[in-house]
Amino acid sequence: MIDMMKYKEYYGSVHYSDEDDCLYGKIEYIRGLYSYEGHNVASIRKAFHEAVDEYLDDCKNQNWVPEKPFKGSFNVRTGPELHRKAVIYAQVKKMNLNNVIINALQMYLSKNKVRLT
Repeated sequence: MIDMMKYKEYYGSVHYSDEDDCLYGKIEYIRGLYSYEGHNVASIRKAFHEAVDEYLDDCKNQNWVPEKPFKGSFNVRTGPELHRKAVIYAQVKKMNLNNVIINALQMYLSKNKVRLT
């Protein structure tokens, strides 16, 4: 189980503070810091939606392009030996390295039954 909410393609974390007796979180996977809090599920969900809407309004008002949480590309640091093996495998299978990595991730996530919203 992951403690996340989704709204308009954005994800928000949910944490509990015993000290403050509240739920809190932030919009995840963007560079800006947009946080929120609530005292129950309904109020934190509402605060998360408001934070996303505020982020999008800020972007519009500042003429910024809103960040998308998952762009579809990321850097992977494998180390030289794994990198070499992956390139050779790709050549032998007449694939490109990108497809080798995509296939490997799909197999790993499927095998480990990773299901996230």
